[in-house]
Amino acid sequence: MSNFHILVVDDDVLVCKGLKFNLEQAGYKVATASTAHAALELFQRDAFDAAILDIGLPDENGLDLCKTLKSGQDLPIIFLTARRRELDEIVGLEVGADDYIIKPFSVDVLLAHLRAVLRRGSKSPTEPRRTEMPLQVGPFELNPVTHTARKNGSNLELAPREFELLHMFMSHPERAFTSEELVEGVWGVEFIGEPQVLYVQVRSLRMKIEKDSSNPDHILTLRGVGYKFVP
Repeated sequence: MSNFHILVVDDDVLVCKGLKFNLEQAGYKVATASTAHAALELFQRDAFDAAILDIGLPDENGLDLCKTLKSGQDLPIIFLTARRRELDEIVGLEVGADDYIIKPFSVDVLLAHLRAVLRRGSKSPTEPRRTEMPLQVGPFELNPVTHTARKNGSNLELAPREFELLHMFMSHPERAFTSEELVEGVWGVEFIGEPQVLYVQVRSLRMKIEKDSSNPDHILTLRGVGYKFVP
């Protein structure tokens, strides 16, 4: 039996009951909530290992709830979504979500995604590593300990995955990365989401560090390969 404690938040009571039943059958301990307020009360009382959130909650947007849950700890979060507009918001990952699942989905798919985010910290022995020392590369400065990044002395307001992606690039300037290496380095080797997550994240990071994001000087696309960071 698993010792993992999972928080499920969905305003559909039947969805909550179904997810609770199936997750408990798979060995997880599960708590459910149908509102953001109830979810926060549970979160303040108990320790959770991951959360599964629906976006459309009656009292608060699920994206805002994700930010709140992430602010206290690095809680792995999977979003449930049925609409394309919501998917576009999620894959931007401005809120730091770890993965998403499109409704309808099978229990096997959900369990696979959940196992992946719970193991997301594991790394491949051959995977390029990010140094934990402060970095200064060209006009860029990055400190993993204080979680700050600057360009030409000005602060960069980066979302969690944007920061990790820049950290990866700055740890290996001029290195040609495949898309797979970047996904493994930032999201973990067990990530099974869509590659679109990386493309959106690169686009978002370019908008914050490039003079012209459509004609980048620093994050270059290597056709047929992936990306390279040029300071």
